Amino acid sequence: MSPEPIPAQEAESPAAAAALRDASHVSARQILALALPALGALVAEPLFVLADSAIVGHLGPAQLAGLGTAGAALSTLVNVCVFLAYGTTAQVSRLMGAGRRREALARGIDGMYLAAGLGAVLGVIGALAAGPIVRLLGATDQAAPYAETYLRISSAGLPGMLLVLAATGLLRGLHDMRTPLIVAGVAAVANTALNWLLVYPVGWGIAGSAAGTALVQSGMALAYVRTARRAARAEQLPLRPELGALRASLSANAALLTRTVGLRVYLLAGVWAAGSLGTVALAAHTIAANLWSTLALALDALAIAAQALVGHELGAGRTGQVRAVVARMNRWGLGFGAVTGIGLLALSPVLAGAFTGDPAVRHALIPALVLAAAFQPVAGVVFVLDGVLIGAGDATYLAWASLACTAVFLGALALVLGAGWGLTGLWGAIGLFTLVRLAFLWVRARGTRWLRVGASGEG
Repeated sequence: MSPEPIPAQEAESPAAAAALRDASHVSARQILALALPALGALVAEPLFVLADSAIVGHLGPAQLAGLGTAGAALSTLVNVCVFLAYGTTAQVSRLMGAGRRREALARGIDGMYLAAGLGAVLGVIGALAAGPIVRLLGATDQAAPYAETYLRISSAGLPGMLLVLAATGLLRGLHDMRTPLIVAGVAAVANTALNWLLVYPVGWGIAGSAAGTALVQSGMALAYVRTARRAARAEQLPLRPELGALRASLSANAALLTRTVGLRVYLLAGVWAAGSLGTVALAAHTIAANLWSTLALALDALAIAAQALVGHELGAGRTGQVRAVVARMNRWGLGFGAVTGIGLLALSPVLAGAFTGDPAVRHALIPALVLAAAFQPVAGVVFVLDGVLIGAGDATYLAWASLACTAVFLGALALVLGAGWGLTGLWGAIGLFTLVRLAFLWVRARGTRWLRVGASGEG
């Protein structure tokens, strides 16, 4: 599982370095040099969830619905801490642009210590409160026991999951896209094989899926710890944490935390609404939401490329190049979203059969996948602009925009449930949320208030 780390002085590939030197004339080749490795790492992570869905889905609709509820709870516990990746990438990238590499590495390692502590706390919460959590999310009587089992066991992997977030953010900020790709790719294969083994031959059912994923996530964390330790030694950097820096990191990332909480409320409200429609609707929504998340993270690869370019240029004090980069990345986001949308639309009948053998679930799933496909181009631009503003350190605006978009979604959701529009109406509300989010991000990106230069982004 542990790849050889890229030495500190070699972390940037030649193509990535060229992109950073000439951001105003960034080529397709240079964008791909940053985005493709990030894409591989990002897609590998949700493949964990998709593999779980495919394996558990053939146990029955109740088990699949239980996985959907528990997976939403688990991803919420993890993603409220996504600032460990996003915030670290922005900080490290700016420091790199300012020529302060040793300090950049130190801030990333501090983030890993913070991740381990938060992961331990959240792991205890997830294990002890699994029952109340899944019932709060609206799990049906049939699905609730399976959801509780999955959440309780998989909570043991939370420290590893958060360490993976923090370490990935550090390496992205250093423009090392290769190591996360290797670790995530090996882990995705190991997760699928181990989960199938524990679920069927061993006979643990949904508990085997949870145990396998927790074990693999912990293995990923160990691989990243080894990589960070070697990079620190190469820079003669002490490995002990700096408490002051840890407190400063928490304070600086409070706005990103708020942004993420708003987005998680939207996702959890969708799970709750699907649960209120019955076990079949919740099972279908679980598959559609997992596919949506997978494609969203694939689109986020372009956002990571934009973060690396924009953060580096702003850290170096060069704002002239940033506008051209943003315009180019927006076009790529729109085009890539069109490709993923067409692909999802074309494959929707095949995907429905692959994830479930229940005819009722397949019947409910197809319209949801059609709507998800229709909004992919919009989602492509949304993810690019979100990444640009995160890389620029514009977290306060993102926090308020997230809360406003979530409020619109909750209003639309109330209308959908009141009118009895079912799962198709729910996915229409998700599409509306995506459009509103685009409006907030587009208006902000056209202005200048987010173009703050320097290592800290202040002023």
